[in-house]
Amino acid sequence: MANIVRLLSTLGLKGAVLGLAAQFEATRGIRIDADFAPTLALLPRLRGREAADLAILTREGLDDLAREGLVVAESRTDLARSYVGLAVKAGAPHPDIATAAALRTALLAARSVAYSRLGASGILFAQLLERLGIAGEVNVKATIIPSGFTAERLLSGEADFAVQQISELKQVPGIDVVGPIPLDLQTPAVFSAGRLTSAERPAEADQLLRFLASAEVAPALRANGLEP
Repeated sequence: MANIVRLLSTLGLKGAVLGLAAQFEATRGIRIDADFAPTLALLPRLRGREAADLAILTREGLDDLAREGLVVAESRTDLARSYVGLAVKAGAPHPDIATAAALRTALLAARSVAYSRLGASGILFAQLLERLGIAGEVNVKATIIPSGFTAERLLSGEADFAVQQISELKQVPGIDVVGPIPLDLQTPAVFSAGRLTSAERPAEADQLLRFLASAEVAPALRANGLEP
């Protein structure tokens, strides 16, 4: 077990981590045993002392765990920035979402919009609907999922639009990412990694952390809709 590092990561980094796992194992001789879920789903697991060596969460979530003594504060490292975007099924018309007014019109016209209840993107989107004054109209026909990839609801036909971090939307084949929600309507999520104070393999965790923060992984992050 000495050459395995246990990682609990937010869904936003799933595509990048899975794509980089073979490279990490080949060059470092260490295998990644990873589990992925929204930050809000991972926090209670980590607070419940689920065994793990490294965590990738939103910066806010990681900071909370550091204050609680569960993450080594000096190990915290920002990895990537991510924006919330909107997707449609591949081949479907792309709505105009360039401005707040255009986005409002598009959301009202949609048969259903899929978004996540637990994810950071879902929380932001719910607040955005309130700001746009259309929460009631959109939510009455929305497809709200507890966790997972909202774009899967495009393939099933349950929704016309899917809203989530662009890095999460891009992990579902058969969809088109229209683009980010207007940047003046959102604050980008910062995903950060930190070693757990209870890590059984701290040296391996530190190697993975340095790898994920290195310049060599930047192309993989960008390919998955993230900004290094």
